[in-house]
Amino acid sequence: MFYKAFGIVNTTRSGIRVEGMQDYRPIGALSFLGRYRIMDFPISNLSNSGIDRIQVYVKDNPRSVVEHVGTGRHYNINSKSGRMQILFSDEKTQDIYNTDIAAYYENMEYIDLMHQPYVVITPSNMIFKQDFDALINQHTESGADITLLYHSVDNAKEHYLNCDTLELNKQKGVLAIEKNRGTAMKKNIFMDTYVMKKELFVELIHKARKESSMYTMALIVNQLCSELDVRGVAHKGYFAAVTDFKSYYDANLSLINIKDAKQLFNNEEWPIYTKTNDSCPTHYHKVGKVKASVISNGCDIEGTVENSVIGRGCKILKGAVVKNSVVLAESIIGEDVVVENMVIDKGVKILKVKEVKGTPENPGYAKRLDTL
Repeated sequence: MFYKAFGIVNTTRSGIRVEGMQDYRPIGALSFLGRYRIMDFPISNLSNSGIDRIQVYVKDNPRSVVEHVGTGRHYNINSKSGRMQILFSDEKTQDIYNTDIAAYYENMEYIDLMHQPYVVITPSNMIFKQDFDALINQHTESGADITLLYHSVDNAKEHYLNCDTLELNKQKGVLAIEKNRGTAMKKNIFMDTYVMKKELFVELIHKARKESSMYTMALIVNQLCSELDVRGVAHKGYFAAVTDFKSYYDANLSLINIKDAKQLFNNEEWPIYTKTNDSCPTHYHKVGKVKASVISNGCDIEGTVENSVIGRGCKILKGAVVKNSVVLAESIIGEDVVVENMVIDKGVKILKVKEVKGTPENPGYAKRLDTL
């Protein structure tokens, strides 16, 4: 299975933004569940599927991606045959030109060097587990030109509003790729994941460039649905799409639920790799209280933490209360401070104010390295 395909992790999708947090890094580099980055999930899926030639596309704020991904060694990529490439595309003044097609076109020489017959394209802003080797086999056995992965949901009126959806016929043939307009509860959410032959991939890039500078891969595939055999394959298990600030907050807190977490982490043969950070175990003081939370290594817990995700090296001081919140690494919540329904970015110190609150519908944000 090591020769079948190369992988592409796309961080250049336009039209989605996690306000505040994305000022400092791309969505794929956002901290997730205290110890991971969101891009760890697609890269781990590719690595666990035996795909060891992986290209990661970045358009803005690349430093955090480069630092985290490095050589890719921590993703268990074969050191002899495998290779992780971080490829850059020029960030255009207008976001409409910052498309995935533009990124691929600017790096065509590196795509041409890939000798694998198939390509698997997967996004950096979605969290799920998927065996791509099985998906490639399903694709080849079906005889389809393109296979698209989707997840069926029953809450599409209020959620996934920045995602695309698939319109399918009874044979799972894709009739159209459309924006989710929030018009129906039940939708097939397109997971921005494609399987196709490399030759067709290159052909679509050139065809899209001729059609329009604004064209994306989804738009050109949608245009050609009637000409090509495009099939949909349903994904089962945990799925989250981070497309804005609220969905980032919700995705983190959803995995406090043990049933959801088991869907993503219950297989020892399918580990989620990440860059390790050696630190001491968390110190829980006698006066500290923790309930239904995910606490990372290196923390110091004197206060109360409830239904929250706490990143590495955080300090929750005596009398502090943290509820329904996501606290990123190395933050300090001062004595008797109450934090509720918040995302606290990396290195924040909340010392002078005694109450910082958002709401479940509109969680608040404390910006990176700020002092409150």
